[in-house]
Amino acid sequence: MKATELNSTEKAFTKKKIRWRRVLGITGLVLVLLLGTVFGIAYWILDRSLPVIKGELAIAGLQEPVSVWRDENGVPHIEAKNDHDLYMAQGYVTAQDRLFQMDLSRRQASGQLSEVIGDATVDRDKFFRAFGLRRAAEASLAGYSAESKNMLEWYAQGVNNYIHQAKDSGSLPAEFRILGYSPSDWSPIDSLTIGKYMAYDLGGHWQGQAFRYELSQKVSPEMALELFPSYPEGGVTIIQALKDNPVDLKRLIAAADIPNPFNGSNNWVISGEKSASGKPMLANDPHLGLSTPSIWYETNLKAPDLDVSGVIFAGVPGIIVGHNEHVAWGVTNVGPDVQDLYIEKRNPNNPNEFEYMGKWEPATIYNEEIKVKGKPAVSYQVQVTRHGPIISEFADDKSQDTALALKWTALAPTTELEAVQKFAKARNWDEFKEALTYFEAPAQNFVFAADDGTIAYRANGKIPIRKKGDSMVPVPGWTDEYEWTGYIPWEELPTTVNPPKGYIATANNKVIDDSYPYHISNSWAEPYREMRIQQVLESKPVLQTSDLQVLQFDRHNLLAEEFLPGLLSVLSKNSDLRPVDQDVVRLLQSWNKEDDPQQGAPLAFAFWINQIEDVVFKPEITDDMIKLFEDKSIVRDELLRKALAGKPEPWIDGKGGIEKVALRSFEQAVDQAVSLQGNNPDKWKWGNYHQVDFAHPLGAVKPLNLIFNAKATPMGGSRVTVGAAGWDDETGEVDHGGAWRTVIDLSNPMQSFNVVGPGQSGHLLSRWYHDQVDEWTTGKYHLTSMDPAVYRAAGNHLELVPESTVRQ
Repeated sequence: MKATELNSTEKAFTKKKIRWRRVLGITGLVLVLLLGTVFGIAYWILDRSLPVIKGELAIAGLQEPVSVWRDENGVPHIEAKNDHDLYMAQGYVTAQDRLFQMDLSRRQASGQLSEVIGDATVDRDKFFRAFGLRRAAEASLAGYSAESKNMLEWYAQGVNNYIHQAKDSGSLPAEFRILGYSPSDWSPIDSLTIGKYMAYDLGGHWQGQAFRYELSQKVSPEMALELFPSYPEGGVTIIQALKDNPVDLKRLIAAADIPNPFNGSNNWVISGEKSASGKPMLANDPHLGLSTPSIWYETNLKAPDLDVSGVIFAGVPGIIVGHNEHVAWGVTNVGPDVQDLYIEKRNPNNPNEFEYMGKWEPATIYNEEIKVKGKPAVSYQVQVTRHGPIISEFADDKSQDTALALKWTALAPTTELEAVQKFAKARNWDEFKEALTYFEAPAQNFVFAADDGTIAYRANGKIPIRKKGDSMVPVPGWTDEYEWTGYIPWEELPTTVNPPKGYIATANNKVIDDSYPYHISNSWAEPYREMRIQQVLESKPVLQTSDLQVLQFDRHNLLAEEFLPGLLSVLSKNSDLRPVDQDVVRLLQSWNKEDDPQQGAPLAFAFWINQIEDVVFKPEITDDMIKLFEDKSIVRDELLRKALAGKPEPWIDGKGGIEKVALRSFEQAVDQAVSLQGNNPDKWKWGNYHQVDFAHPLGAVKPLNLIFNAKATPMGGSRVTVGAAGWDDETGEVDHGGAWRTVIDLSNPMQSFNVVGPGQSGHLLSRWYHDQVDEWTTGKYHLTSMDPAVYRAAGNHLELVPESTVRQ
């Protein structure tokens, strides 16, 4: 090629490069502008859905103006001149902050998720249609007083005002746009259904009965009975009866939405004799799932004869746990046996009939239609026997000869919201105790403190008395031998008032001794949280609110105190530990038993305990069955106690004895930690694995997790510490704990120290969306005051006015 041609080619090529650079530059600019436009539109949509928290809004149906003051933490203080306007405003304001959460909650409890999500949730919808929480809510409404029915109606009107305004203005929360639907109107039944779901989440032990039923089909009677929380009378005979009446539980196990086995709480009250102020103090931190937004919504409600502050589930009116100007109260779960599974025999000639006392009885049939997004609706038939709904079948084919029906106190009409109204107005223990007569499900440990100096405790709720059996396993449904004969008399429920020791504490522990004449439960929580609470409360003669706050965040691991020395002693008999194993042993030997996020020992111990469970229980107990094993940690602890004491134990002995189990599980735990955090145990950190991000429901779809979830934050504590922090074993995600913590000193009952993780608002752009993550993960609190001079200082004032006033 000639020089002139080469030069010409180079020039042409150079021009092309310049042209392509221009093209790429223009394209890049276009993409930037396009992305900017997309993000701008997204921001505009999100911004439009933010609640109006200042100025004036017209609300249809209000009788008089209502003032809503949001304090610096986003807590609404609602000032109304009458109850009608108060509860309308509460419904409106809660919907402003939490409408998507409210809608999703009622859908889950009602079995209506598939309508907005698709066929992935059809089996879950079938599960909740079978349980019938919404049917139970509908049956409960009639038992409420006119006053409570009005409260539910007024609240629903307030929610609907917000829904209609948001639809008309195109300002529904972003989640509705992402999922492509609009919420339907709210109803009183929606509120009651959410209440029934919370009873389900806290309400009983059906899954444990199902687990023991399934276990009996797979292992010897001796091995099965070792995994019972206590040895039942005639145990071998019971196991044989279960084997003789097999039910296929595969669909139930696959579809069941199992409550977290660690659902529970801490609460305690201190008398004035132990309090620095001379008045009682109360602390409460209910342990439930952690999410964005929080399961709890903090509110202060004010009317002429009412001033109450605390928390409620979004979608439910009133304040369920909190304080007024005279009294404070807190709850933990009793965990009583209020559910029984009955083995029902089906008529081979009519699948809708079941045997009882030698005759075939027809089941009540509910024909449910489950709407499915983008697909035809699914027809589903629910059968309900005299004992309750059949929950063991999710296929249309009812060909099994036997099935399991659920009897449960919460499926009967109950009146918890009646109690909630009366709690708010109680001025002393007698009035509060009278309110408890209306609180039936779920049974709760109530602690109480009053400015007159009274402290009290009561295990309250309907707990059945059985003709025969103790709710350990499913029982025959074709005979009357196992029917309920009534409930523990209300006057005889466990109660304590002003005990001499000066405090009362509960942490889902056993609340009765052997002298108590009635059966309450076979399963109580591990005792470590309760033991630690008592240790701390007894360590000082006088306590301050700061002591109670520190205790709520306490991370001392008494499970490790009990078992780690014995496990290390057993492990020391192995002379061929790998170098990294020896390093981990030294790490554990020097551990102070604090589940500190900066330490490596909590990681090693948590992994070791979990691996012990895998080594001991698998393969006999499958991963699917593990879902139903509600007493796993309690049973594991008892097996370890026996084995470390040198007593025969078939599960551990069957895996080679405690020495082999300890070594194998330890090596697997070390390998797991090494794979996550490297070969140097000195650099391991519990908090690098054990982190909380307060997952949003849409965060399950990546990359939406980056938008809706909080930034992952290292978290201390564990499942057995007072500062509870349960986690997903596969990911380390902290998904369970005290989303709300509160401490109240009755020397000034107009204020409380609180934290709501991750924040008050469910709106992504709100400054109160994730603003309490740091407080929650570091044990800090904010002050919520019922004094208008305090909360009005934040300046976030919204005036809700009657729509007719604006028109005039």
